[in-house]
Amino acid sequence: MKNKKILITGITGSGGSYLAEYINQNKKKYKIFGISRWHSTSSHNNLNKILKNINMFDVDLNDLSSTYRAIKKIKPDLIFHLASHANVRLSFDNPKAVIDNNISSTLNLLEAVKLSKINPRIQICSTSEVYGKVKEKDVPIKETCSINPASPYAVSKVCQDLLGKTYFYNYGMKIITTRMFSYLNPRREDLFATSFAKQVALIEKGKLKYLKHGNLKSTRTLIDVRDAMSAYWFAITKGKIGETYNIGGEKVLEVGEFLEILKSKSNVKIKSKVDNNLLRPTDVTLQIPDSSKFKSHTGWKVKYSFEESLDMLLDYWRKIV
Repeated sequence: MKNKKILITGITGSGGSYLAEYINQNKKKYKIFGISRWHSTSSHNNLNKILKNINMFDVDLNDLSSTYRAIKKIKPDLIFHLASHANVRLSFDNPKAVIDNNISSTLNLLEAVKLSKINPRIQICSTSEVYGKVKEKDVPIKETCSINPASPYAVSKVCQDLLGKTYFYNYGMKIITTRMFSYLNPRREDLFATSFAKQVALIEKGKLKYLKHGNLKSTRTLIDVRDAMSAYWFAITKGKIGETYNIGGEKVLEVGEFLEILKSKSNVKIKSKVDNNLLRPTDVTLQIPDSSKFKSHTGWKVKYSFEESLDMLLDYWRKIV
């Protein structure tokens, strides 16, 4: 696979930038190409450390013609499709924008690949949100668990999943779907863990009085973003074409437990209170994956401990603050 071309959609986002860093650091013989929205100006700093090593294309995936031109020019061997509107809470306020963007961008990407007459491996980066509200008897969640989306965002990701399956079955495209469970990602502020860490850092500097939170009763598993990105690499290079894989950590805790652990890491007293604006109309509460199929097929293993991930998250925001 050396000298192969890798394309990451949404490369300037939180996950895409970490994936680019992982490949740049660990897979030196690959050429990295990235797609970001032509009108996006604020997130390129996520790639500051490695931007000189990235071949950037300003493309709106909602426009088939520009997507096709980029795919035709790059001719990628591997495609990681991360580009999406991914804020679950805000999807309730802007459902049409989220659904239109996430479905159209995926459809246009797959169509552009088909029209270009190339056959790269494509990873549809989906989410555990597609399972929605899961019954206790179905935990830990296997890939065979019923799809039951509980938010407009989750509906859009289900459609991405199904589009991938459709193009795999009908056109023989080399598509693998991953459903990522919760992970600690310092660059994505709308994730509960990141929001908590940022607020702790602000309180430590006297810039904030109270930490605001939403539902603390949801049960999650957590892994490090660096482990999540290595999992994406294992999935696209070692996963079986046409398969769907759950990816998640082994550390199980409630959101409230995570918040208390984070508070204990601070040298000041952290006062917290619920913010009703952070509560979802419907929340998913049992996000516990069975990742055994993925590990069996690829040999992937978690590298970073929960403590290491937590320290990275806090250090990141303390430096910024």
